[in-house]
Amino acid sequence: MAPSTAQRRPHAILVAYPLQGHVIPSVQLALKLASRGLSITFVNTLSVHHQTLRANSPTTDEEDVFACARRSGLDIRYEVVSDGLPLGFDRSLNHDQFMSALLHVLSAHVEELARGVEGVDCLIADTFFVWPATLARRLGIAYVSFWTEPALVFTLYYHLDLLRRNGHFGSNDNRDDTIDYIPGVPSLEPTDLPSYLQDTDTSTVVHQIIYKAFSEAKRADFVLCNTVQELEPSTISALQSTKPFYAVGPLFLSASTSTVPTSLWSESDCTHFLDPKPDHSVLYVSFGSYAHLSKRDLTEIALGLLDSRVSFLWVLRPDIVSSDDPDPLPVGFVESAGDRGLVVPWCRQAEVLKHRAVGGFLTHCGWNSVMESIWCEVPMLCLPLLTDQFVNRRLVVEEWRVGTGVEGRPRREKVAKKIGEVMIGGKVREGLVRKIGETRRALENAVVVGGSSEVEKQYEVR
Repeated sequence: MAPSTAQRRPHAILVAYPLQGHVIPSVQLALKLASRGLSITFVNTLSVHHQTLRANSPTTDEEDVFACARRSGLDIRYEVVSDGLPLGFDRSLNHDQFMSALLHVLSAHVEELARGVEGVDCLIADTFFVWPATLARRLGIAYVSFWTEPALVFTLYYHLDLLRRNGHFGSNDNRDDTIDYIPGVPSLEPTDLPSYLQDTDTSTVVHQIIYKAFSEAKRADFVLCNTVQELEPSTISALQSTKPFYAVGPLFLSASTSTVPTSLWSESDCTHFLDPKPDHSVLYVSFGSYAHLSKRDLTEIALGLLDSRVSFLWVLRPDIVSSDDPDPLPVGFVESAGDRGLVVPWCRQAEVLKHRAVGGFLTHCGWNSVMESIWCEVPMLCLPLLTDQFVNRRLVVEEWRVGTGVEGRPRREKVAKKIGEVMIGGKVREGLVRKIGETRRALENAVVVGGSSEVEKQYEVR
């Protein structure tokens, strides 16, 4: 972006999408940009703000999550807006109503706030918002779209018209043959598409959000993506031929978030469980902050864990099945696991993955989890549940070969067998460990001085 003629810092409003997996990289981006000399006004929703404060109250008495960052010299202001729903509304249990509020209501609150902020040069907003380009044009400022998932997922949504035209999306009888016409993507199977693009009912509120959001994204001045050029070169190059698209990840390597509370749940300290365990002997299990499991699938996973005889640390959100079912594990599971298993509602994932005792990660393949697992060189066992996770599994298993997958719905025998492959020494584990070490080096190289994610990007906003 061209520097302002006035001798002042460029000022950006940055709006985070109100889901944990989006808030974390948005915070990381805010810190990175502020460390480069920008002034940032970070906008959170009241709901996320209050949940974060409740979760972190034992460790912080700050009302503003960026207070410590400001004391270190960064110019990050903090604002909150309503998402249109009461604070006590259960957004997990009432997903469609929550999504509808984001579709129809949130933009008015953001616009009211933005018009009260002086000296703003650009709006940085999560790509999944349905209003940023329109609002930026009204305000007479640039729109920077921030994509928190891999470039491969972005390009699939971006080329939705091609998928529809070729019969792989948007009909009651979608084609099931190989997709080989997306620019920059050699080929992929329909089962590799994001879950919403595998649906036959395309009239849902989430589909409405996708259509509108990518209509807005096509009007963005440019896109920042939390990925690495070297990991997705052909996809990124193809996108760059149509729109300025810059890989700036992995953001957690270039922005210290230790002083910014971002967790929506209280984090358990698991060191007492991990410290006595042998190196690489514990399987870490987590299905992220948003996706849900059926009671049947969770039971099969639990029984597979027991059958594997491997030690495990399982992060089990209270609403993983439903807010109405806070104790979904099979009867007697914890007792059967004994001292080789620990179940907690939430933890500090990056610290767990870095622990020497952790040797594998049974994951839903959320993008933040994938990047953290690669950085900590922990091979993955992939069980995608929702949205981009099916695409991420393809990258992890087929392109980078840093993990293996549980194919189809989980069954205890299959889960136990796959856990054994990842955790117990043998050709499968040896191959995963070798490839994940090579892939980690690509992340390291991207964020060194002059690396692909750190080199200055020159772009003139007209």
